[in-house]
Amino acid sequence: MSDDRQDGAEPHQRPSSRSIGLFISDIDGTLVRSDKSLAPATVAAIKTLTEAGMPMSLISARPPSGILWIARELGLAGPFGAFNGGTLFDRGGVITAHCCLDQEVAEAIVGLVVEAGITCWVFAEGQWFSNDAADPHTGREVKSAGIKPTPVSDFRGRLARVDKIVGVSDDHAVIARLESAATALAGARATVARSQPYYLDITAAGANKGDGIARLAEAFAVPLDAVAVIGDQMNDLPMFARAGVSIAMGQASDTVKSQAMHSTVSADEDGVAAAIARYVLPGW
Repeated sequence: MSDDRQDGAEPHQRPSSRSIGLFISDIDGTLVRSDKSLAPATVAAIKTLTEAGMPMSLISARPPSGILWIARELGLAGPFGAFNGGTLFDRGGVITAHCCLDQEVAEAIVGLVVEAGITCWVFAEGQWFSNDAADPHTGREVKSAGIKPTPVSDFRGRLARVDKIVGVSDDHAVIARLESAATALAGARATVARSQPYYLDITAAGANKGDGIARLAEAFAVPLDAVAVIGDQMNDLPMFARAGVSIAMGQASDTVKSQAMHSTVSADEDGVAAAIARYVLPGW
């Protein structure tokens, strides 16, 4: 999809009937560059946005610890959505809303991931447990999560209040098979989505970015059709479907772009800054 696409080209690409009153950004592949850093141009654009009076929030598959430093560096007041919006928290790190996986579902999903022979990560009670600390994705995830994993040989006794389970593999065919199996097993009891081609995230049923931005919009007292969102992955599609304005990053897949009203350039080309200037501020 061209970034020149006009509103209303397809039924899901509805134009907003209101001015934009809240901007919500995904983090990885969107707000931060591929090295997980914030570009100066992005920081400057967000400062311009917030100084103009528009509130901004963040939503991510990351835990709160991986979002807080970004929120503070950008001077955002919150609230914010962690674990795909299943957890809301303020700038002080205080959790104001929280939904977690049913223990029975968590145990079954962990069993599927382990049986698939790939790395399994479990985020629960502010901790990150991993059955393979040597996994090559661990180092980058430490940067994203803001915490280090605790190595475990199994996950017994740790699945009562799980925020997120992640199956990790660079074999995308394995991830695809696991996605199908996890979806069939969990049904409506969980959200199963890829946050990266090599990460399959399983969170609570209400921990998806569609419900997440609805919670954030309510917290900011802004109607959903006055919310603009930006993202790059399949787990961003639920928020694209519910927001008044949706923007896909330049490096996003054609599938993701096809579900957005607009697209911008890539994260490494300051795509969020470009989107703010072109699509967000003009709607304020």
